[in-house]
Amino acid sequence: MARQRRGTDPEPPRNMPRDLARLWRIPLNQETDQTKIETALQERIKELNCLYGVARLAELHSDSVEDLLHDLVNFLPLSWQYPEIACARIQFQGRTYKGHGFVLTSWRQASRVFMFEEPVGEVAIFYREERPAADEGPFLKEERALLDALAERIGTIAGRIAAEKELHEINRQLTVERKALQEANLALRTVLARIEEEKHEVYLNVKLNVDKVIIPILHALTLELSEPQREYAEMIRRSLNELTSPFVGHLTDACGALTPTEISICNMIRSGLRSKEIARLRGVSTATVHRQREHIRKKLKIANQGINLTAFLQSNIWHEKE
Repeated sequence: MARQRRGTDPEPPRNMPRDLARLWRIPLNQETDQTKIETALQERIKELNCLYGVARLAELHSDSVEDLLHDLVNFLPLSWQYPEIACARIQFQGRTYKGHGFVLTSWRQASRVFMFEEPVGEVAIFYREERPAADEGPFLKEERALLDALAERIGTIAGRIAAEKELHEINRQLTVERKALQEANLALRTVLARIEEEKHEVYLNVKLNVDKVIIPILHALTLELSEPQREYAEMIRRSLNELTSPFVGHLTDACGALTPTEISICNMIRSGLRSKEIARLRGVSTATVHRQREHIRKKLKIANQGINLTAFLQSNIWHEKE
């Protein structure tokens, strides 16, 4: 929304570039009277001090618009032509800030405050007593330019503070979320570690039961079996041993493409059984077992490498990692 300004724009110097001419607010003083020139210079000094003071107050209250406006309403009147009867009021986002000795009168000069191109308030200077008419009631055109600049500066400062507070809040939320994520990761690692401990405990319990209970019973049963039946009992014993061994798990992790049948054959090969023995136990031909062995070698990526399959399956690559 464009700001409405009173009066006509002054003529800039003729040698000023056209794109900068719009910044020229105060016409050149053509006054020749020495006293009036000195008075005008004193007014310009007050205006420069005002702009400098606002900049210093903005640094002092870099994180609080409220504190800045509280000080400004007492500071701004000092830069007007009649500071002894001047008072200020700033309205900003629904709140009103009044200077010392504020009186609402009809001798008023005001400028709207914009933040992010939206009107958010007004800064106004009042005279408590009547003074001679000048360019804008009792106020000078230079004071109009100064007031507009102050209103623009207030909006800029307020926008910066609001943006910094929003950024600070975002950073705070990110810090909280990051801490919560770190705590969640720590809790997850604790849970995973406990799961691993429980898995190890289950493994030890199963192994203990197999070694101390089932294997002795199976050994006693083997003594009562005939020679052909003892071979099956031995297969059962080896399978129980593999049940408490990490071999199958490592084998599956290493090559997920192995089928359950191929994993079973790997178990038999690792136990030292030959192809004829495997074929007889599985009820298939020896040629079928040979083909299955070749498929296994390909999936384990040792085909045509001259590596013995039995030695490979019995190697330390399948031992449980510490």
